[in-house]
Parts: sequence; structure tokens; C-alpha cells
Amino acid sequence: MRYKLLGKTGLYVSELCLGTMTFGGKGFWQVIGALGTSEVEAVVGTSLDSGVNFIDTADVYAEGESERLVGGALKALGRPREQVVVATKVRGRVGPGVNQIGLSRAHILASIDASLQRLGLDHVDLYQIHGVDPVTPIEETVRALDDVVRSGKARYVGFSNLPAWLAMKAIGFAQANGLARFESAQVYYSLAGRDIEREIVPLAQSEGIAILPWSPLAGGMLSGKFDPEKPGGPDGARRTSFDFPPVDRARLPRVLGALREVAGATGLSVARVALAWQLTRPFVTSVIIGAKTREQLADNLAAAEVTLSPEHVKQLDEASALPPEYPGWMLQWQNRDVRGVPGGQTVADRARQHQTNK
Repeated sequence: MRYKLLGKTGLYVSELCLGTMTFGGKGFWQVIGALGTSEVEAVVGTSLDSGVNFIDTADVYAEGESERLVGGALKALGRPREQVVVATKVRGRVGPGVNQIGLSRAHILASIDASLQRLGLDHVDLYQIHGVDPVTPIEETVRALDDVVRSGKARYVGFSNLPAWLAMKAIGFAQANGLARFESAQVYYSLAGRDIEREIVPLAQSEGIAILPWSPLAGGMLSGKFDPEKPGGPDGARRTSFDFPPVDRARLPRVLGALREVAGATGLSVARVALAWQLTRPFVTSVIIGAKTREQLADNLAAAEVTLSPEHVKQLDEASALPPEYPGWMLQWQNRDVRGVPGGQTVADRARQHQTNK
């Protein structure tokens, strides 16, 4: 297992992070997973033994049960607190009250206390806003998160599911006022959905933000269960009852076909290849994996041991490439003679062109 710094902090996290949406299974969340106490302890213990030091949960997962199970597993396993990086999130509805949702100061300060109580911890290492609150000014949210950090209840803060412009607005406000700034971006990213490469990735690279992909197997679509010619999926697959996250079905067969070819050539599972591809991305800090069974967990964890050849990486890159979109294609066209721009000229090319034009 390799470890990378979380954003501009000095905190190291494992390149694989244990996601916990399959823990608990209360309410709506049972379609994703319903692991109980003993199963959760086994999953957490196996992950920690494999070198994973990063666990991600949220107050809304299984209506709070996921946080309780994570905290219970850590206590039962008796691992030193300082050796485990625990992350959770705030934004979703956690009760019937009109203010039990969102990113207001009131909800954030109430929610961090509730999360810590469920986890049985005195602090979390990473506290993340779980999406956009359209009614709360982002400045109020940033100041509240800073208070959470200053109180010692969280070490760092991050965001999930924000558009790049809003994330940058929050980062700029925090930096201008000496407040805790976002250090991480938990975002959907997979071979079947590379949208973050348009705006989020450039933002993260510019500002030193750690990217933490969620659903790297596209909600099971890249698990190996789906046939390129029949992407509807097998009976019992999670996608049959919860078709999320959205996937471009027209492009999917090409992606699944390339995955199967690389898996066949390397002797690896399709899921392991999909995860290993993510680990080749220079902007990815830690990939969030989840599992319903020990077999799935073991296969996902083994992705950290895989080194794909440049040829196989290129094959997967080309099969999953994003279609051109404005203003990206204009930026590339206008800078086609600038060194370092994909598709642009090298210095030697420009020199030859200059001589020709004389």
C-alpha cells in the first residue's frame, strides 16, 4: 500500500480508502448494502491489516448506522486512534425538522456533535460538506467549518459534489480570511464517467486539493458482471434496483470491452483493472472502495498491487475518453502551438515552422 499527502496538509492517507455505504442497511440504503456488526468488524479489520489507514463515512449513510458501526468496529478492534484517518460528511437530511438539513452554521455545528457521538470519537480527521446547499451562503458554511476545526472536532475540511466555480469561491474566501480551506474533493470518477477532468481536476491541480474518487466501479457497472453487449446487467445486480450514478450507455460497451480485453491479457479481474487504472491518474490521492463480501473486498484491495503497462493504460484511456466539449476544445485549438498543451507543437516543431514561414 502506498500513501499520499492529503492536499496541502502533512497528513498521509492510503491510496485506497474504505467506503462504508454498505454498512447498516437502514431505510433506502439497504439496496446498497446491509452489513451488520460482525461483518463490519471483519471488513474494517481486513482493510486495516492490508495497509488501509483511511475510512470514509457520512451522517446520512444508513440513517447514521454506518457511523455507529464504524465507531464500534474501531473500538472492538482496539487500533490506535492516531493510526486511522476517519472522514465523515454533513449536508443531507438527518431528521424531520426544517433545519435538520443543509450547510447552515446551525446544522453544521449540530451535525458534527451528532456524528462524533455516533462514532464514539472526540474528533474526525476530515469533515466534508456532502453537496450544494442552494439557500445557505457559502461564506456562512466556510466560517462554520473553520469553527469546527478551531474547536478541535475536525482536523481538516473538504467538499464533495460541488461544481468547480463554487468550490473555488469557497477556497478563495477561506484563504482571504485566514480560515480553514478545503483540502480534499470527494467526487464521482470512473472509466465510465470522467467528467471531473474538465473543471474539477484543473482546480485541484491548481490549488493543491486531494481528489478522492467515489464509486470508482460506477455503481457496479465496472465490476465484471456486465456484458458489453448486454449492459442492462444480470438479475440481482444493484443497478437493477438503484441505477446510479448515471452512465452514458452509448459509450459504455466500448469501455466494458476494453476492460475485458485488458483483464484477459493480464489475468486480473475486471474490477481490479478498473481500480488499477484510477491509481495511474496523477491527480488521484485515494480511491474509495466498498464491498458487500470479503471476496469483493480482497479483490479491490489487491488493486494496490497492480501495475498496468503503458499500452494497457492507453487502451483504457482511449476507450473511455471524454467527447470534446466547449470551451475545452477551443482552449486546445487556440493553444495548439504552445509547448506542453495536449495536441500542441513541440519547441522543435515551432522552430521548424518559423523557419518555413521566413
